[in-house]
Amino acid sequence: QVQLVQSVGGSVQAGGSLNLSCTASGYTNVPFCMAWFRQLPGKVREGVATVGPDGYTNYADSVKGRFTAPRDNAKNILYLEMNSLQPEDTAMYYCAADLCTSRDWAHWGQGTQVTVSA
Repeated sequence: QVQLVQSVGGSVQAGGSLNLSCTASGYTNVPFCMAWFRQLPGKVREGVATVGPDGYTNYADSVKGRFTAPRDNAKNILYLEMNSLQPEDTAMYYCAADLCTSRDWAHWGQGTQVTVSA
């Protein structure tokens, strides 16, 4: 059974930094993709970063240059390092995982709140 457990989020002032982590379990000897999504208040959930098993990463334009999503394959942990945070980054952040051949994301973390104050 695949499980994704996210770290606790937090609150920071604009311009600050915050790191999240997502630990995956249940994948055994099979490559899988991981991703970060976020849902802003009143908005549809949007992709932040998608990371392949080889570490190749795609970022949303809104976070390019500010966020990075390194992946530790030995520990099955995906990180989200967020810098230069702005109030518009305030959202519930979710990690997701699935086989890279899948057209959707079957497994989701519990979500963690990130709040950025002006």
